[in-house]
Amino acid sequence: MSILNVEHLSHGFGDRAVFQDVSFRLLKGEHIGLVGANGEGKSTFMNIITGHLKPDEGKIEWAKNIRIGYLDQHTILTKGMTIEDVLKSAFSYLFEMETRMNDICDALGTASEEEMMAMMEELGTIQDMLDAHDFYIIDAKVEEVGRALGLTDIGLDRDVTDLSGGQRTKVLLGKLLLEKPDILLLDEPTNYLDEEHIEWLKRYLIEYENAFILISHDIPFLNEVINIIYHMENQELNRYVGDYDHFEEVYAVKKAQLEAAYKRQQQEISELKDFVARNKARVSTRNMAMSRQKKLDKMDVIELAAERPKPQFLFKSGRTPGKYIFETKDLVIGYDEPLSKPLTLAMERGHKIALVGANGIGKTTLLKSILGLIPSLSGSCELGENLQIGYFEQEVKGDNKTTCIEEIWGEFPSFTQYEVRSALAKCGLTTKHIESQVRVLSGGEQAKVRLCKLVNKETNILLLDEPTNHLDVDAKDALKKALQDYRGSILLICHEPEFYKDVVSEIWDCTKWTTKIF
Repeated sequence: MSILNVEHLSHGFGDRAVFQDVSFRLLKGEHIGLVGANGEGKSTFMNIITGHLKPDEGKIEWAKNIRIGYLDQHTILTKGMTIEDVLKSAFSYLFEMETRMNDICDALGTASEEEMMAMMEELGTIQDMLDAHDFYIIDAKVEEVGRALGLTDIGLDRDVTDLSGGQRTKVLLGKLLLEKPDILLLDEPTNYLDEEHIEWLKRYLIEYENAFILISHDIPFLNEVINIIYHMENQELNRYVGDYDHFEEVYAVKKAQLEAAYKRQQQEISELKDFVARNKARVSTRNMAMSRQKKLDKMDVIELAAERPKPQFLFKSGRTPGKYIFETKDLVIGYDEPLSKPLTLAMERGHKIALVGANGIGKTTLLKSILGLIPSLSGSCELGENLQIGYFEQEVKGDNKTTCIEEIWGEFPSFTQYEVRSALAKCGLTTKHIESQVRVLSGGEQAKVRLCKLVNKETNILLLDEPTNHLDVDAKDALKKALQDYRGSILLICHEPEFYKDVVSEIWDCTKWTTKIF
């Protein structure tokens, strides 16, 4: 049974086409991985099928009475709402029914006999709906999901705008699970999630009976939970049965076959053109030349898609710093209340260290306290001598209306236009992207712009807060290689062991220091 049919979908932004005559179908029980490089239009596709964006052309048809749950990385949570408020909003349709039920009860006293009969019937229907959807045990259900995702430890009364990226993702995920939709649409759900809750989500999706569409660049995660791949590339969407590894094998074979067919056809075209050029003027061979020309005119010419630029990150090493990068003495980090025990830590020159542990225990706060971006509650942190610091922030807030070119030029005013464009192209951005405003780019493309700033300045210590979030497979591989080759020191926050285990020589488990136990 088909849950969703998409036919002849075309869409673009300005003069940049994203999809061209794309068709798609989702069947009951299918677990789909939607994959492709940054900027190919995966999130745009989700926004179109959920009705948040109107396509230029095409038909989107959902089966009747289907309830859709969408985990969108860009959902804005309102200040003043608590975690509990957001989780309970999953049942907003039931609260509306309860309000309607109370209105009917208030109106019964003045209703005629005929009106009363209709009201009593509606009242019974509403009551049945409320009972069927466990309306009277909502608090217990909210508590259960909150506990499973570690939200009760944060405090269900916490304002959602005070949460870390990972905590916010958990709240949105919790709301989605409480809604119990007929189909889940998940846009990079593992971004910001810690390893423990990635495992929890993995188990949940493996056992999930209904259909879902998942956008993710986390290949081990994809391989575990999906059974169909839809690959988005060059304005097309192609279907592959199996996991991501199987897709890669089939895709490589298809690509090699197409390239071989292209070479054969180009050889044939060259020979036909040569024959026509040599023989069209001669009376005796003119008919044969005309025949060859007709064959050329009718030929369905194979076109190879333009190769996307593969990113190359090469961090510039600065001068040699002192022996110690930083030393802390009885450092207590936090905002209104302590997030850590008193910390006495030291990082020496040349060390590459990963900070690991659950969301919300203070990893980002520790980085910002070391950098002096937020004051510590007590204790001290002393930075070493001759430091040239490169800092990659987990998320950058704000609606950036500058173009990519302006963004890099602002950081490196001495660069020529050629040098700016070349620097962005090396980070995997195409000409169309380079000339666009930063705010219209995908999350992965925005991350590449920020990495472009980092690789073009001389540094001897990199502090990286979840740099792999949103990056596609090629960009992750390029970043891993660049960090392995980097001669300076690295302090890295990352929830992907497959990424950091080949980069760092030490792992600091922040759960040993935190005052929070999630």
